[in-house]
Amino acid sequence: MYYPFSWLRSTARLFLYLQIFALIGWYLEDLLLAVCLGAVGLLLINYWHLFRLNRWLWHSRKMSPPTVRGVWEHIYEGIYYLQRRNRNKRKELGLLVKRFREGSEALPDAAVVVDAKAGIVWCNRLARLELGLKWPADAGRRLDNLIRHPQFIEYFHAGDYHFPIEVPSPTNPNKTFEYRIMPYGDDHLLLIVRNVTRLSQLEEMRKDFVANVSHELRTPLTVINGYLEILSADDETDPFLHKALKEMTSQTHRMQNLIEDLLVLSRIEASSERIYEKVVDMPTMLKQLQIEAQTLNREKGHTIEFHVDQQLKVFGIETELRSACSNLVFNAIHYTPAGGHIEVTWQRSVQGARFAVIDNGDGIAQDHLARITERFYRVDKARSRKTGGSGLGLSIVKHVLSHHNSQLEIASTVGEGCEFSFVLDSELIQEPQ
Repeated sequence: MYYPFSWLRSTARLFLYLQIFALIGWYLEDLLLAVCLGAVGLLLINYWHLFRLNRWLWHSRKMSPPTVRGVWEHIYEGIYYLQRRNRNKRKELGLLVKRFREGSEALPDAAVVVDAKAGIVWCNRLARLELGLKWPADAGRRLDNLIRHPQFIEYFHAGDYHFPIEVPSPTNPNKTFEYRIMPYGDDHLLLIVRNVTRLSQLEEMRKDFVANVSHELRTPLTVINGYLEILSADDETDPFLHKALKEMTSQTHRMQNLIEDLLVLSRIEASSERIYEKVVDMPTMLKQLQIEAQTLNREKGHTIEFHVDQQLKVFGIETELRSACSNLVFNAIHYTPAGGHIEVTWQRSVQGARFAVIDNGDGIAQDHLARITERFYRVDKARSRKTGGSGLGLSIVKHVLSHHNSQLEIASTVGEGCEFSFVLDSELIQEPQ
């Protein structure tokens, strides 16, 4: 127990001790010698207590301190109090670590903690099973020496952990894992590995199904459309048959457009082309797109302006960028009321190369903007049927831009118009020679 005024008692005892030796010296008529002998005795007593303290701290197995009196009693009690407090803290910390490990073992994903030097600090049981790690044998070993897939090593050393990657399992090639890295603390990393084999298989099945069905539907639709062209009927002789054949022809054309869009979307999703290997001459492509837009615009009577930087070329995939740009321009033509104004720009910006399509049409309400790039989502179903839209145009744009590390930006005000734009990173711009 600590007493706040115990030092006064210790000082009084020291004064009394020296006073006794002073009286003895006065009695023996050698005051200095007596005081020196008292000081030496006091020094020996303190050294003895220091010796006992050292033995208690380093050699004794007893938690409780030796029984002493005076100022050393308070020193022992203080050390004993600190030891008990630290012991309780270590116990609490041990329980906390135990609960953390139990919780991490219950995770449905593999977890690995990596230090600043890429050494493994800790891993849970699922990481040992799925990644083939050995614990504690692999403690301190570099993670990139144990998971040696080239795609993972590139991802690990790139330092850009905003998006996960999917890589085959290092222990079972038939499994597909999603690797996600999250930095935390002092240059530490947390690797979370999730088994996405089933999701990957379902996604591949979906892509194959869409591609195969779309491909198989083209032939019968072509046959039906050919016979519909042969079975022409005069409006005056048989009005009902004429109307029926006209409607069937319109719907087969619409279905053909839908199938073509599905095939384009499937090709984009399955594309493995690298965006930085080929140069796209955007000015030439947009010039051709302008001619096609003017042809499509004959019935609408819009005013269409193209503002194109003739020197601005980019790295990318030409067929995909053409599909994205044409979808945005043709959508503006289709959905802007007759006599509207459409502006198409391709210019250099601070972020990179910017493409934008601006119209003064009806605009899109804010509650539709979050879902407008979903497949088959329609803001106005009746108007989409009239224009023959497939509902896949903006979804194609979204996938193209994702392949080029960009995204579609939409700004819209109801009654004033829309602006659809995207920016290709400055790293994709080909600088003039």
